[in-house]
Amino acid sequence: MGSEIIGLTDWLTTPPGQYLLAWEREQFDQSVSDVFGYHALQLGMPELPALQANRMPHKWLAIPSMDEQGSVTCAEEASSPANRPNRLRGAFVTDSAALPFAAGSLDLIVLPHTLDLSSDPHATLREVERVLVPEGRVVISGMNPASLWGMRQRRAHLYQRFGTGKLFLPQAGEFIGYWRLRDWLRLLSFEVESARFGCYRPAFETEKWLSRFEWMDKAGRRWWPILGAVYFLVAVKRVRGMRLLEPAWRGRKAAASAPAVVANKEPYRQVFNDKPEP
Repeated sequence: MGSEIIGLTDWLTTPPGQYLLAWEREQFDQSVSDVFGYHALQLGMPELPALQANRMPHKWLAIPSMDEQGSVTCAEEASSPANRPNRLRGAFVTDSAALPFAAGSLDLIVLPHTLDLSSDPHATLREVERVLVPEGRVVISGMNPASLWGMRQRRAHLYQRFGTGKLFLPQAGEFIGYWRLRDWLRLLSFEVESARFGCYRPAFETEKWLSRFEWMDKAGRRWWPILGAVYFLVAVKRVRGMRLLEPAWRGRKAAASAPAVVANKEPYRQVFNDKPEP
């Protein structure tokens, strides 16, 4: 069998791509729904509306390049009228390592497989740290190399050296290990708030076989939790020496009452005389 290269957009329409999208959409909805602020950004992967459940008034989508028709296609644009208040304000093309935002101007950034597909993922993370406000959040999803899907992808790369083999996952990008990503985040003063893995079914290409192994999702979460095909984490930007001020009405303490002066009931002469006068 000859080698075959498939792009991310085409792969997401396959049964394993739909399986992954369904799991990630649920994770993003849960993680961003209660994040408050004013400005949010999704960086990459317009096929997944990662900010759909967030209620910030200003949301953008940034992608690295245009499609062949010269337009940006976002899954959120096809949402129902009931979801229009949560729709994106706009989409634009930019370099993920040079975002057109001022330092400390965004409250939330989501990276759905953005680091997997980036030519310089570390530079992308540094740019995310620059534009996030203190205590701002970044939500990241990525492919796990230490999984059944990652093992099949590595085997296919090995076979391609001999002119055979078919890639299971998209060719573009480099998959970053979960623990390696945590080290990068720690160096950039991020604190991982939550993390989990998902998609434990084997690397099958058909819906029939994926459905037969549905039981592995439950078993994987219990018995081999770190071997899911995809990881998902939420990190908070920490700034040393900074403490966020609370509203005055919340942080104000009741003033302690002044000690009351009690007059001595004894006559003045009884205070200084050992014996009372007869």
